[in-house]
Amino acid sequence: MKDLYIIHGWTYNVKPWESVIVDLGALGVNAELLKVPGLGEPSDKVWTIEDYVAWADAKIPHGAVALGHSNGGRILLNLLAQHGSDRLGGLILLDSAGIYEESNKRNIAKKLSKTFAPLKKNPLIRKAVHKVLGASDYDKAPENMKQTLDNMINSDKELDCSKITTKTQIIWGSDDTITPLRQGKKLHEQLANSELCVKEGWRHSHYLTSTKELAAEIAKQLEKLRSQTT
Repeated sequence: MKDLYIIHGWTYNVKPWESVIVDLGALGVNAELLKVPGLGEPSDKVWTIEDYVAWADAKIPHGAVALGHSNGGRILLNLLAQHGSDRLGGLILLDSAGIYEESNKRNIAKKLSKTFAPLKKNPLIRKAVHKVLGASDYDKAPENMKQTLDNMINSDKELDCSKITTKTQIIWGSDDTITPLRQGKKLHEQLANSELCVKEGWRHSHYLTSTKELAAEIAKQLEKLRSQTT
C-alpha cells in the first residue's frame, strides 16, 4: 500500500501532478497519482459519479489515505458517502468540489457554446468564442466530457457529507475563484472530523505554480493524519 493516493481534478494535463509525486518522494512520501478516465486517461464514455466511485473503489486499497483535488475531492467524498467512513484511513481535500452552487456563468457558457458550435471550425471565430466564454472547462471539453461535467455538478445536489467521520485535513487557497473559500468553510462545517488550513495567496491550482511548496504542505497534512491515528 502506498502512503498516499492522489486523484487529480478536471485537467487534461497531469504532468505537473507527476512532478508533485516526485517532490513528495523526495520528502519520503510514497504517493501514486490515479489518472482520472476521460481526463488523465482517454475515454469516450459519459461518466457518472457512480462510475467514478466504482473506479476509485477499485484503485484505492481499503484503509489507505487519499487526496482529492477539485473534482478528485468530489469523487472521494462520494466514495465515503456510499461505502462508509472507514473506507479510507484518512482524507486530504485540496480545493475540493462537492458543494453545490448555482452558476450563472456556467449556464451562459453552455448556451453560448451551443449557439456558436457550427461556427467554431473557423480558428479565428473559435478563438473569439473562447475569449467570450473565458475558455471555460465546459467549452473546451469533448462532448462526452461536457455531459460528464454536467453529471458531476448535478451530483453535488445529492451529496451529504454530514455523516462522513473520516479524519480529514482540508487545504484551501484563499484566492481560489473556482471553488471559493466559502465552499471550503462549508465542507469543514459538514465534515465533523476535519481541520481547515487556509493558504494565503494560493489559487485553485497551486500545483501549476509551485509543486515543491504544494508537496511540502501535503506531506505536512499527511503527517497530521498519521499522528491522529497513532
